[in-house]
Amino acid sequence: MKIKKGDRVKIILGKDRGRIGVVKKIWPRKGKLIVEGLNLIKKHLKPRGKDQPGGIVEKEAPLWISKVMLVCPHCQQATRVGYQLDKTGDKYRICKKCQSLIDRPGAKKTTKKRKITKKTTKKNKKNS
Repeated sequence: MKIKKGDRVKIILGKDRGRIGVVKKIWPRKGKLIVEGLNLIKKHLKPRGKDQPGGIVEKEAPLWISKVMLVCPHCQQATRVGYQLDKTGDKYRICKKCQSLIDRPGAKKTTKKRKITKKTTKKNKKNS
């Protein structure tokens, strides 16, 4: 994934074209992300009892990753992202315009371990 949570991105298409914001959340499999304070939509909420009144609420909607470009922290320009390997074999993101590292060499790389679950379908349930 070339864009990560916490990156500054520039929106290149849509109603917020040209605006810059910080990535709040990413869904890599769907190819979508949420940019903080941008792509706001109005959601109409139905009242749910006394504690939760109804009304119109503005919230951030997901954007396609292809509609944003990463803003380089060094040259402050919207840029494409490349990769570079160092001597130890670690992979880092680089800015295609100024060739500087986007990832800090001392930054921790986190990987999530995913649970593999077997999905049951209607056929499997009928057979057993």
